[in-house]
This record gives sequence, C-alpha cells and structure tokens, in this order.
Amino acid sequence: MKNPAPAGRRRVLPLLLALLVLAPLSSRASLGGTSDTVQADQASMRATRRVANRTGYAVHEMVLASGTVVREFASPSGVVFGVAWQGPVKPDLSQLLGVHFDRLAAAGQRPHGGHRALRVQEPDLVIESGGRMRAFSGRAYLPDQLPAGVTAGEIQ
Repeated sequence: MKNPAPAGRRRVLPLLLALLVLAPLSSRASLGGTSDTVQADQASMRATRRVANRTGYAVHEMVLASGTVVREFASPSGVVFGVAWQGPVKPDLSQLLGVHFDRLAAAGQRPHGGHRALRVQEPDLVIESGGRMRAFSGRAYLPDQLPAGVTAGEIQ
C-alpha cells in the first residue's frame, strides 16, 4: 500500500489547478479591464478585428464567425469602459462583462414582465441585453469611466 501524498503537496495541487484554470481568464479584456488584452479576446472568440480611433476613445470591433459583432470601447488610458454586441448569436457575456457578469445573472433571476430584455442600472454599471432568436443585442458600460466628452449613447 502506498503512502498518501504529504500534507503540503495535497494543499499545493488544488492551488496549482485553480491557477491553471483562472490564468486564461486574466489575460482577456473585459469591462473595466485594460485594452492591451483585446487581442486575447479576438483569439478566444475566433474573430476578425479592426480598430477605429474616435475623439477621446478607441473602438475595437470584432466580427465573430457567427456574424455577431462585438465592440470594446477603450479610453486613452487603456481602460475598457464599454462593450456592445449585436448579431444572430450572443457572445460569451461572462468574458465580455468580467466581474460584472454576476450582476447581469442576478437581474435574470428577477421577474421582468415576461420579456427577455435584461437591464441593470446602477450608479457604477449599466447593462442592457435583449433580443430574440437570431437578433441579439446589448451594451454595458461604466458611467464613471466614460472619458470626458463621451456619452453613453456612443456605446452601441
């Protein structure tokens, strides 16, 4: 009969497994993250990407193989202050919203009048998601992170 692994090794293995699982998530851009990881989003979503510079921000537009378009809005300081999506298939919202995804998931648990639109409107976060089969759209942004002169209406 073999001796069980030493106690120290038993504690390290779960930690290493957790780091391996979470490491890819940390390299992806998401709402509130940095724009230098948008390329990781592009690779993860298997999308083509182009960048459009606007007054006060940059828009990283990615087109997924499904035809869905995802836009990540980044401030000059590199913070992703908004994301938007539109197309026949919803993108991975947990990836796009990052730590804010739980708040959208919680909104989905509340009654909302029988329609499929979800909305989170709080002082630090706005998320709007809706649509129907083959026609989904939504946006999310951090009001306090909008660059000077940029309005929420530009996030679409």
